Amino acid sequence: MDMERWRGRVALVTGASSGIGAAVAAGLYRAGLKVAVCARRLEKLEDVRRSLDATEEQMLCMQVDLRSEESILSMFEHIRKVWGGVDVLVNNAGLGHNASLIDGDVGLWREMLDVNVLALCICTQQAVQDMLRRGQEGHVIHLSSMSGHRVPKASGVYSASKYAVRSLTEGLRKELREREANIRISSISPGFVQTEFAEKYHQSKEAAEEIYGQYQTLRAEDLAETVCFVLSAPAHMQVHDILMRPTSQES
Repeated sequence: MDMERWRGRVALVTGASSGIGAAVAAGLYRAGLKVAVCARRLEKLEDVRRSLDATEEQMLCMQVDLRSEESILSMFEHIRKVWGGVDVLVNNAGLGHNASLIDGDVGLWREMLDVNVLALCICTQQAVQDMLRRGQEGHVIHLSSMSGHRVPKASGVYSASKYAVRSLTEGLRKELREREANIRISSISPGFVQTEFAEKYHQSKEAAEEIYGQYQTLRAEDLAETVCFVLSAPAHMQVHDILMRPTSQES
């Protein structure tokens, strides 16, 4: 993968304190990008930075609550102050709750929509404004889910948030083409990846171990490599939507 043209450019990875986000941040840093990372757990972000022996000039760690527009806007202003803006946005942050449509908690629905949809929209808007202003090649990548392509049992609201990401991906593509912007948009939709997601979704470590113990799942590093593949595609080619699942996953 040829990532040379992105060397020295600025990437923002949301939800980068662990799992896929941390792996993507590490992959982009190793490819020579300056990487801004955000999450609610600042100490975890600092652990990621230290694990890479990255300096504060190479990796910018920011404590951000993506449920808050004010917090998101403050993050982008800080990145602009330090590095001038964002060239690559990886909308990785997302969460799921086992909250059904029939008897689910409305607060849990709202949190999924706030983080998975609204925060993604605000981050995308701010990053694209940076890219347009800077006038260089830019790229927005959404880390979505196979649940945006089919609806697993009892996941109606979570799946709805991921179906929204599909619509937002195509909607942004059309807006960018109308402006003739030098910006690409891609979505990556994985099946089971062994992260903290299942334990948080089911509120059970045992349930997560059962899910991830059925067969070899995807690794966070698989997603990091896929992000680099998408970025390394020649400028005339947009990798619009990647669906990937463990070979043994049935659905």
